[in-house]
Amino acid sequence: MPRPALSRRARLGGAVAAALVAGSTLFAAGQATAEHAVPRTDKEIPNLTQVEDKIKAYYGDTVTADGEHYASPQSNYARQVRGIEAKARTYLAGALAKKGGKAKPAIVLDMDDTTLLTYNYELKVGFNFTPKSQDDYLEHTDMAAVFGMNDLVNWAHSKGAEVFFLTGRKEAQRDWSVRNLKNVGYDVPLDRTHVYLRDKEHPPAYLPCGTTCSTIGFKSGTRKHIESLGYRVVANFGDQYSDLEGGAAARTFKLPNPMYYLP
Repeated sequence: MPRPALSRRARLGGAVAAALVAGSTLFAAGQATAEHAVPRTDKEIPNLTQVEDKIKAYYGDTVTADGEHYASPQSNYARQVRGIEAKARTYLAGALAKKGGKAKPAIVLDMDDTTLLTYNYELKVGFNFTPKSQDDYLEHTDMAAVFGMNDLVNWAHSKGAEVFFLTGRKEAQRDWSVRNLKNVGYDVPLDRTHVYLRDKEHPPAYLPCGTTCSTIGFKSGTRKHIESLGYRVVANFGDQYSDLEGGAAARTFKLPNPMYYLP
């Protein structure tokens, strides 16, 4: 998902601030109000280098001979993801077995750090996202699937769920994104009616917020559009709370992501 070109310090700092206030000040949906946290002394601010080291440890940082960084399937991150997927599979087994009238059941999924893992990209750029570096990476490199998510998605599709991908990636990145999803095992329809990317210059008519859509407005508005086509969104998956807020989903599943925060 495209995000503001924040510095490495600002992006990791956002994750630190979120962690600091997560236990005390929460949004109604459980989202930490990181942007309002003002440390009283330096002792309330975790050391940035140590935070980066903890992120690497959480993902089980594995470095190849040519210096590429990958997350380990034995990492605590992978274990946490597998636990979320197990709960989702149990829920979907029941939800997809129910008869819901004429509307066909569907699941909606974000891309970055929900279905595709950005860890290698983040380490390559030193947690310093820029639109150009993302374009350069996506054009030539496939991100790995988030551990087990391709299996969960393919299973849900085999059980009767229509699968929709809904990402804040820009429309110009469509071909690269579809190629990546195919290459890492998402064996579901990936045409334009199933993969929604963001077109800020020419937004679709079904989005009332038009060119001014927030992430929540864009994503919830698109889910409502999907429902208007005759589907009922039984589950919505995302790694950011902004992927999940705004309704138009019977249940939401939050994937872990300590690397960046998107309002």
